[in-house]
Parts: sequence; C-alpha cells; structure tokens
Amino acid sequence: MPSKRIALVGLVAALACAATTTTASASPKLLKGMYDEANTLTGDPDLVYQILGDLRTKVVRMNMHWGGPLGVAGPDRTTRATDPNDGQYDWSIYDRAVTYAAQYRIQIVFSIVNTPAWANNGRGLRVAPTKMNDLTEFASAAAQRYSGFFKRPEDGRILPPVKYWLAWNEPNNPIWLSPQAVRGKFVSPQTYAKICNAVVAGIHSTAIAGEKVGCGVTAPRGNNAPRSSRPSISPIAFLRGMKRYGAKGFDAYAHHPYYGSKVETPATKPKGALSIQMGNIDVLDKELRRLYGAKRIWITEYGYQTTPDRAFGVSLAKQSLYMRQAWTKAKKHPRIDMFTWFMLKDDTNIPVGWQSGLMTSRWLKKPSYATFKALR
Repeated sequence: MPSKRIALVGLVAALACAATTTTASASPKLLKGMYDEANTLTGDPDLVYQILGDLRTKVVRMNMHWGGPLGVAGPDRTTRATDPNDGQYDWSIYDRAVTYAAQYRIQIVFSIVNTPAWANNGRGLRVAPTKMNDLTEFASAAAQRYSGFFKRPEDGRILPPVKYWLAWNEPNNPIWLSPQAVRGKFVSPQTYAKICNAVVAGIHSTAIAGEKVGCGVTAPRGNNAPRSSRPSISPIAFLRGMKRYGAKGFDAYAHHPYYGSKVETPATKPKGALSIQMGNIDVLDKELRRLYGAKRIWITEYGYQTTPDRAFGVSLAKQSLYMRQAWTKAKKHPRIDMFTWFMLKDDTNIPVGWQSGLMTSRWLKKPSYATFKALR
C-alpha cells in the first residue's frame, strides 16, 4: 500500500484545447468505490453495508484469498479445482459479502491473491504458484460461483453476480509478490505476466457477459534497484515488463496513485520517473495506450491520511478537499472508470495503522464522509 511532469504562447492554447477534449470525452460513468477489507469482509456487515449504502457506494473492492487464513482453498490440492462445489473450498465469508452488498445495489470487485502452500511447495503466500494452471482453475471456480447463476447447494439461493475482478495486488511491491529480483535481475514482471494471464483465462472461461478483469494493480512507486535490500519496480517499468513477457487479454489496468508526501495535492506532479500519482496519471495512460491501445484505467486504491499520522497526515479539511479534487480529475479523464477510496474507518493501532478513513477509529464522521457521499 502506500510515492512526474513543457514552452509558452503556443503551449497555453494547446493545454486549453487538451483540457476541453478531455472533459468532452470523459468517462460517462465513474464508479465510486471503497476498499476496507477489515470491515467489509471480516467486520460487522449489518453496520458496515448500511453505512456504505448511505454513502451511495457503487463498488466495494476486497481481496479474495486463494490461500492463507482467509483462504478459499483447503490445505490439500483438489482434483476438482474448477468445481465451485468442491469440498476443499470454503466460500462462506465471500458469499456473505456479495449477499450483503447486493442488498444495497453495491457491486463487488474481487482481487485474487495469496498462494496456498500446496501450490508453491510451501514457499509463502506472496510467492506465485509453481503451476499457473492451478491459479487458472481456481479463478474459473470463483467466476462460476459468482456468475449470477450459481445456486448454493446449502439453501438453493442464487448468489449475486460479480463482474469486476483483479489479478493480485501491487505485484511491483515485495510485500505482495516475492521475489522481486533474483541475482540482481528483476523477475516479478515475468512472474506477474503469468499471474495476469492465468486469472484472465480463468475468469473469462465462463464466458459470462460483462465480466471484466483488471491487471497491473500497481503500487505508486518503486526504486528500480534489483540489488537493493528491498527491490521494487516503478509502475511504468513494470507495465513495460508485463508487455515484454506477454501479459494480455485484460480489460483494464488498475493502479494506486497515492501521493508521496503530505505537502502534495492531487495535482502535484512528482519529480523523476519512479512514481505515478494522480498528478501525472496521464503518463501512465500514454504508456498504456502505446503498449496496449485504449485500455480502461481503474483506480483501485487511493486516499489521504489525516492526523494523528505524522508522516503523511493532512488536516481533516484538506482530506475532504483533496478527495473532491482527485475525484474531479478522475471524472474528467476519458479512460478512468473506477475510483476506489482506502478506507472507510481509521485503523485503531495508531500510529502504525492507516488513518485515511472517512470515519475515525471510533466511527465518528470526518468531513470527508459528506464529501464522499456527495460525489457523483
């Protein structure tokens, strides 16, 4: 989770023309979303989804854990991996989330993450599966279960459909995909291209109309230093690597354009070539179009922390202002279709946890609550 930029008389006219064109061809409908897994997936659904409904939230993003404590997959490999009814699978918390969301006409965005131990010889959740077909089969089972046609064998109830999917989370960040580099050379773009293709193949295998898969899901910055103690890759370098190693078939490119310091606004253009933030999102769009054509862009994680966070905290008033500015920028962009805020409620473990919620850790509304609710 949570770090870019020309002469004079002719430039003024050019910029004015560009601004007019962007506004005129802006995305017809920007999906307003929330990402706060601690509350939307494992929290109190009666309370949380009522609040999300009051906020007029359109999409809720959450991770679908393939392996791990919240994992759907069991401790052993199954021979019926594409069957959502396989006894090794436990979908209960995800069934609950899509059911609650549907009551408030909220769509779920599932991000498939975390490898079960049996799929990578016990190398850890952040390490890709040894055989990508295992991931493809799991994605297929998930897409079938949330196709909008699946009947739960327990009660015969048809589960609501899920139309938006993501392949992993921040694969240019070692916290989410490891290893990033081997013997001084980056390997994560090659690994991720396979992850992206596996998820795309699995989700689209159901041929359900309207299903969309986002790849990339990149963190805002990277050091491009494969021999460092903590190597990571900048978004543009990672995108180029995805193309080089054959990532294909995805419907949108997802990104997290967080600010780099608390003095930066959503219009601030970061220095250098290592960050893609809201202020230089057009750099990402330009390179994406060069490599893949006019792909859609999803902002699947974004936010401003407030005090008492010392490193990145801004005032409550600035959080509200910057939220509206970022939304307006995304709304005017011709290819951005989704704007997802992180998070609903502040973490309680101050100062370690995140403080970018619309509500304090005690569920008190910040000014940004009303701002988010009014975004259209």
